[in-house]
Amino acid sequence: MENTQDSGRWRNAVGMLGLGVLCLVLAGCAVFGRDKNFHPYDPAALTQIIPGKSTAEDVTRLFGPPTQVVKLTGGNAYVYSRSLSKGTGLWLVFVTLVNYDTQYDQVVFFLNPQNVVTHCGSALRSGDAAYGLPF
Repeated sequence: MENTQDSGRWRNAVGMLGLGVLCLVLAGCAVFGRDKNFHPYDPAALTQIIPGKSTAEDVTRLFGPPTQVVKLTGGNAYVYSRSLSKGTGLWLVFVTLVNYDTQYDQVVFFLNPQNVVTHCGSALRSGDAAYGLPF
């Protein structure tokens, strides 16, 4: 009879220890985050730039200073680039799982030597940034 009681106590002790370890491992934190410095481009501003008529001054008035100015043989290119990042994280005691998604908006204006816009292009992908499962 004593052997059965010892066995039951031992089973309870192992069960409690297992439950304690499980609680310790699952204790953690979940986080959702987003880049707070993102300001999207105004689609109406893009339609105001007319190739052959708009100038570098018009571009900088509507979009501000370019992220990058590229010197080309036949003029310059004003590059505007912005990104949006979204992240999800799960921190457990022994394991960290993270998902981080960054998408970019990029607008490029090509200017001739007289600083008139010859053509432009845009790729607006920041809306595709998404939160995801971190595993």
